Amino acid sequence: MFKKVLIANRGEIALRIIRACKELGIETVAVYSDADIESLHVAFADESVCIGPRQASESYLNIKNIISAAEIADVDAIHPGYGFLAENPHFAKVCEECGFEFIGPSSEHISLMGNKSKAKETMKNLGVPVVPGSEGAVKDKDEGLKIAEEIGFPVIIKASAGGGGKGMRVAHSELSFLKNFETAKNEAKSAFGNDEVYIEKFIEEPRHIEIQVFGDGAGDALHFFERECSIQRRHQKLLEEGPSPFLTERMREKMGKVSVDAVKGLGYKNAGTIEYLVDKYGNFYFMEMNTRIQVEHPVTEMITGVDLVQLQLKIAAGEPFDISQKDIKIIGHAVECRINAEDPDTFAPSPGKIEAYYAPGGFGVRVDSATYQDYIVLPYYDSMIAKMIVFGKNREEAVNRTKRSLDEFIVEGIKTTVSLHKRILANHAFIKGDVTTDFIDRYMRE
Repeated sequence: MFKKVLIANRGEIALRIIRACKELGIETVAVYSDADIESLHVAFADESVCIGPRQASESYLNIKNIISAAEIADVDAIHPGYGFLAENPHFAKVCEECGFEFIGPSSEHISLMGNKSKAKETMKNLGVPVVPGSEGAVKDKDEGLKIAEEIGFPVIIKASAGGGGKGMRVAHSELSFLKNFETAKNEAKSAFGNDEVYIEKFIEEPRHIEIQVFGDGAGDALHFFERECSIQRRHQKLLEEGPSPFLTERMREKMGKVSVDAVKGLGYKNAGTIEYLVDKYGNFYFMEMNTRIQVEHPVTEMITGVDLVQLQLKIAAGEPFDISQKDIKIIGHAVECRINAEDPDTFAPSPGKIEAYYAPGGFGVRVDSATYQDYIVLPYYDSMIAKMIVFGKNREEAVNRTKRSLDEFIVEGIKTTVSLHKRILANHAFIKGDVTTDFIDRYMRE
């Protein structure tokens, strides 16, 4: 096992990794921008190194400074967390070349899955169902329009190198396709430096369901069941739960097997999440694979009892799986609410000083956060200030416990999404488990 790990991240995920390391007897090194000097991940790590000013481009995205910090601290490995450099293949490769174990998949797998059109083609060849569409990127609008007419409107135009809703446009007719094609390409170029786009059939009112997977890099793989992630705004998840209230045992088994077979076929190592669109008939289609630990990984930890971050560390250190697929069982239900420093109606960021802070507790309640009273929410980074994950023996108990916990959650001085989550949990469609990716626009914009 590693003796010392550097965490190339900040906030709650950095704190989460520090905790996992300490429980395995691993020393930790935090990196921080000068704006984060009073952050909890800096306070709780064994060592800390400043890597630059508040701008992420000069600190948390500065590969040279992070590698220098790793060399100064004499670490064995680097954990990227999520966001920032977590899915940057160049960073993973630099870590490898400099003699630091990158706690994640290989740079080749990150690169492959980071290109959406190549990822789709690869998964299709591995037997994973894919949405009908173009074979890779389309060269121009004429080729794109021909494909759109063949598969039938509506279609969605997506950036090959993108994510987070950027470079993504839906077209319901030839006219809207021609208009949106150039818009999508321009957005993709601006956001990712790559204007390649591909075309897919647009699945109306889909669910977004993902499968948590792990590979050992030697051809073996496991899945840890699914998470329902359909409640989103602007393609960013707000509330996740597991297991999905929609899947039958037969569907769950099929999605798990297909996902594991794909991971084995890739020879993939460490944590990954295969994301699917699922239509109302139960057909599922590959959307993308995230080559990192997810924000919502605690949902899976709660319903399986497995520490996924510790498993990441063990796999990266070359240890074999200490659990088999038959040992992984769903032992209850979990709901995760992302508490963001945002206006709950407009989603506008709400940075500032937290004047009062109280996190809920009690049986089955977990709060992952690096926030405290008098903490200043900075405008330079992601707006999420806490994740509240609640467990119950079944969905009804988990939802009722989540409602109670939200009533206890106190954050004063800034606006948060706590009240929005209360409205979501009170909604009749959510209570029935009838959630699709347009849930927020359909029910929360009234």
